[in-house]
Amino acid sequence: MEKHQELEWVEAQKIVVSQDLVAAAKQQLQFLAAVDRNRCLYDGPALDSSIHRYKNFWLPLLAKHTESRFLEGPLVVPLDCEWIWHCHRLNPIRYKMDCMELYGRILDSQNVVSSVYGTSKEQTEEIWKIMYPNEPYELNLNLFGSLETVFDSKVEASKSTNYDLVSAVKRQSTFYYQVSRASMNDDLFLEGALARYKGFLHLIKRNKEKKITHFCVPTYDIDLIWHSHQLHPVSYSKDLVAILGKVLEHDDTDSDRAEGKKLNVGFCETTRQWEETFGSRYWRAGAMYRGSTPSTLAMNVQPLNTLSKKAVPNIECRDIIQLPKKKIVEVLLEIVGARNLPSEHAGNLFVSFSKKQPDLFFNTSRRLNILSESREKRVAAFQCEPTGELLLELLSTSPSNVPIAKSTKTLGTTLISLEDLFNPVSKLFEDNWFELVPTSGIAESRLVSLRIALSFTAPVQAPYVLHMVQPQPFSSGSFFPLPERVYCAKGWTHVVDGIGNVVISIQMRIPQKSQEGINGIPKTEVIGMTGSGETRVLAEFIGQGWSLMNSQWFFQLQKTVSKEDPILDLTGSRKVTIFQGRKLGYEFENAERKKNEQDFITIVEFSIEHPYGKAVALLNLKSGFLKKWECSWFGFGRLADRFRPAYMYAVWKKFNPQSPAMRVAVCADKVRGCASNCG
Repeated sequence: MEKHQELEWVEAQKIVVSQDLVAAAKQQLQFLAAVDRNRCLYDGPALDSSIHRYKNFWLPLLAKHTESRFLEGPLVVPLDCEWIWHCHRLNPIRYKMDCMELYGRILDSQNVVSSVYGTSKEQTEEIWKIMYPNEPYELNLNLFGSLETVFDSKVEASKSTNYDLVSAVKRQSTFYYQVSRASMNDDLFLEGALARYKGFLHLIKRNKEKKITHFCVPTYDIDLIWHSHQLHPVSYSKDLVAILGKVLEHDDTDSDRAEGKKLNVGFCETTRQWEETFGSRYWRAGAMYRGSTPSTLAMNVQPLNTLSKKAVPNIECRDIIQLPKKKIVEVLLEIVGARNLPSEHAGNLFVSFSKKQPDLFFNTSRRLNILSESREKRVAAFQCEPTGELLLELLSTSPSNVPIAKSTKTLGTTLISLEDLFNPVSKLFEDNWFELVPTSGIAESRLVSLRIALSFTAPVQAPYVLHMVQPQPFSSGSFFPLPERVYCAKGWTHVVDGIGNVVISIQMRIPQKSQEGINGIPKTEVIGMTGSGETRVLAEFIGQGWSLMNSQWFFQLQKTVSKEDPILDLTGSRKVTIFQGRKLGYEFENAERKKNEQDFITIVEFSIEHPYGKAVALLNLKSGFLKKWECSWFGFGRLADRFRPAYMYAVWKKFNPQSPAMRVAVCADKVRGCASNCG
């Protein structure tokens, strides 16, 4: 960063905003999560009813409250009205115009509390009942499960906005998916987002001073802070007039990211201006476009049954597996420049990067061009453990005497310690010149250097990576058809961690002294054996399904008619459903890759927090690894628990694939493309 660029950044940070936007961003994320748990608000009759209530009930109530406060405490806005109000305020110019026309002033959010964290709804509800005796304070969203549901318009406002709120809601309904990542809730990440938002406003201010007409496009961390600012319309108007001399428009109407389109062109130009103005990278790990919002599963969301169909009596069972917790980070890497290159080097330059100590998530070597040499921006995205060192090698390729072949020469290497970047406190980015160690061992008078830019997310819990292996081909007595490994004992399937340690061995059996089970069906059990040789019954077959021991879980195969139907349900305090193919966050966007859908199974958890499903694992039926984020649904518990794999056997029997192994991979945030939606 040059001196004048440092001064520009310092000047940008002098921008004053009159709200605590970090706290506001956290509140917004909490609110958006609540709306996303009620997706009927995105479209259809529930949306129509919400708009009706917002126009005819909430706005008049808010106007009366802002004119003369009639409550000691704050107003608590109903969830459906707040969602429409939220989308209306995200067009700040139109919202201000509508408020001035209808009420003569901007209706602000001061002294208004969201229903998500409001603690005193009673006072607001009493006032609501007095003003609107025939309209319930809270909309019963459970009534909108059918498209035939209609609402009765009992009150019509004398004046109302003609702003297309339906379209505004539909534009904003995809935003939560882009920001619903653990990194977005991190204090350090949000503080950085606030600083970048000030930089974004400063860039727009400089363009205005230079009379440059340019469509500035934010990354999603900046956009989250920008939205949070707009949700306080009086403060936003006052602050932006002080900064820019006008209220900044928020254009969320463009969503086409195709090359050459307005959004793509705007983002690329914003990136160029940002990096020229501030000398830092505009992209940021955890803040880039994740891809299209996943399709909703074709299921009716019903209230969850908190009791299993048949619960096995609770028996004392101490933990028999201990799995170490690991952390993982998302990393973006760019090689910005190179200096002091030897004059004799010829050909193309590139950098090879890898982990010196490979981990479970990054164990390969990748190549990246150098921006200053290729003039083409390339940013690598990967995940790794925040430990060990990154190894970077500067390589030069040139044509050799052999036709088609090329010779490669290493000009030097450097190591970047990840521990040093994260301890004691991480800035979540690094952008510096690193001197390379010559491979020849001969000290040069001027060492070759690389300018390396790195961005990280805050470390989060990593998925567990396990292998399931057995020595014999699949037979009716074995648990899984898995690859042969020399260290497997006959008749057992071994669960092996990422470094080869057996954590448990499992087997399905019919006890020799078995009494007949229900309806004459022989009793069948799944047993587990620890490294010490101790065995434990993990599950048993009951009636038409399996009951997991020492738990309230019961699972049963489902009848399927189409590929969209679930093939297996686990019921308990939550519901876990298994679908054929890639679902939710695992969907393929490329139509050609969808040909292999039959090779995948998606495990989806339904709960109060995720009523529309959360993809917790992806099974690839052709490989031999098991990887997942949280293991409480899978039977491990948060730290350690019994291994309960019986339902996986039912899945396997359902498909009976010809391939010899299985992999379970868990969805992680993807960095695809370069453009963020400004909406």
